[in-house]
Amino acid sequence: MNEQERLNALTAPLLTWYDIHKRVLPWRGIRDPYRIWVSEIMLQQTRVQAVLEYYARFMAELPDVYALAAVGEERLFKLWEGLGYYSRARNLHRAAQVLVNDCGGEFPHTREELLRLPGVSPPGSAASRRTSWTPGCASVFAPCSPKASTASVPANGTRR
Repeated sequence: MNEQERLNALTAPLLTWYDIHKRVLPWRGIRDPYRIWVSEIMLQQTRVQAVLEYYARFMAELPDVYALAAVGEERLFKLWEGLGYYSRARNLHRAAQVLVNDCGGEFPHTREELLRLPGVSPPGSAASRRTSWTPGCASVFAPCSPKASTASVPANGTRR
């Protein structure tokens, strides 16, 4: 048995089990980098079951990166209330402002560019790219080089 056959013998039962027992989650099976990114941040040090209600409410009010970038910090913290670790919400907000102001609302194309966003860690960048980025799909991810400083987002959140 060659290495690929051994790998298949090991992974096939795991993948079969997963197909049968996986939980249905609103951020699974989608390619929207914003929704995946928000879920990754919310899930840091928080149980999946606890995140579900917060995620639904957050997405209903802040459905895209433009809405997140434009929301006031007080409202953002109210939506986040109960999840704890408010620095996650603050970094999410700052990163959304970078994406809107410096990247035209598009998510970075490379790992290095993702890591320049406030609050994005190497594991987080890998998870977001692995689940939402498809090489050669430039219409979803445009190259972006976030600037060191962020300009303010228009109060109405209007796209540029």
